[in-house]
Amino acid sequence: MLLDFLYNLSIYIYVGLLKLIAPFNKKAKLWVEGRNNLFNKLKSDAERRQLRSRSAKVAWFHCASLGEFEQGRPVIEAFRKQYPEYKIVLTFFSPSGYEIRKNYSGADYIYYLPTDTPENAKDFVKIVDPDIAFFVKYEFWKNYLTQLNKCKIPVISFSAIFRPNQIFFKFYGGFYRDLLHQFNHILVQNESSLELLKSIDIDNATLAGDTRFDRVKQIVDNKKDIPVVAQFKDGHQIFIIGSAWQTDMDVLIPLINELKDGTKFIVAPHEIHDAEIEIWRNQLTVKSVLFSDTDEVKDLESYDVLFIDNIGMLSSLYQYAEYAFIGGSFGKGLHNILEAATFGMPIFFGNQSYQKFQEANDLVQLGGAFPVENMEELKTLYQGLKANEKKRTKAAEICSNYVLDNVGATQKIMEVVESVVKK
Repeated sequence: MLLDFLYNLSIYIYVGLLKLIAPFNKKAKLWVEGRNNLFNKLKSDAERRQLRSRSAKVAWFHCASLGEFEQGRPVIEAFRKQYPEYKIVLTFFSPSGYEIRKNYSGADYIYYLPTDTPENAKDFVKIVDPDIAFFVKYEFWKNYLTQLNKCKIPVISFSAIFRPNQIFFKFYGGFYRDLLHQFNHILVQNESSLELLKSIDIDNATLAGDTRFDRVKQIVDNKKDIPVVAQFKDGHQIFIIGSAWQTDMDVLIPLINELKDGTKFIVAPHEIHDAEIEIWRNQLTVKSVLFSDTDEVKDLESYDVLFIDNIGMLSSLYQYAEYAFIGGSFGKGLHNILEAATFGMPIFFGNQSYQKFQEANDLVQLGGAFPVENMEELKTLYQGLKANEKKRTKAAEICSNYVLDNVGATQKIMEVVESVVKK
């Protein structure tokens, strides 16, 4: 009881703090405002759904943010194809997921997740009335799981990953271990996660793999041609800087200025801030152009750097590239390298914050990816590959084959889903 009280208290405190900083923080403001009148909308949508079809079943998918959504997306789409009679409710915890995917056509209803208080969990489950619930990767909300179990609604966690230092595996982690027992099934990404669960007597677990591989395979199969980029490429090799932060550009801008070997660069910032992009452009000694200005440029082939000032294009950009640098690893953490890998190219990233990403460790060990400390190390590695096409091609094949060798998680997950749905 004490731990329940402390858990619930922490939720209330967290919400209170977000409300305090919301006037001064854009993400906090979106988080708070996105939940205003949420239950009224839930009730209204539920009433309309019941008027259309009182027998319609509901599948609820919850993702923390955009990254988890990309992992969940292949399963959402496979579920919809296999069970078209279900309405799909999709929820997000974070604005970075909801605001970008609030118009996703693969779900019938998309909301922010109400905070995990006992009252919210009870009301949400009662209103939405799901027949099955899915939590993607790291989502373990105590009150929602308790309420779903109380209502005998099957709950599946997929693309989950566990590490020995997580609280579930500490001697004092009993409260959180109990949460894992409330899932009907947990599908994990790797063998070590499966062994960790077995060590705490979680037997309803299966090794399925990472659905992100299925997602990036979908991206390759459905890539969009971008004529402007093809014109910009103009027969040159392309080096893409994907999900770039300031700390990444501190390394890349000197490299771009120093290289005179005909390679062109495409820069896709992690977040679009016009002022920041303008600062980067002013630091370059070569010609650069914004994607939004390319319609007005007659000699696009003469530019050396193309800045992408929109969201949603990056995954298709990689088809034009021979090299990629993926941002984030000089800061809080490496961004998605699998999109670049699936198109086949050597991948570079900072050497500080990539170790917790299994795919980064695997590709470094295999020889397809290269962590770098600074501009000089990046330049040496890049020029070595540039001068040896056979070596570059080998690294590229390592990356693309790595993705192909790991597809199939969605199918394994759907096999478990089928057994649960039939029950």
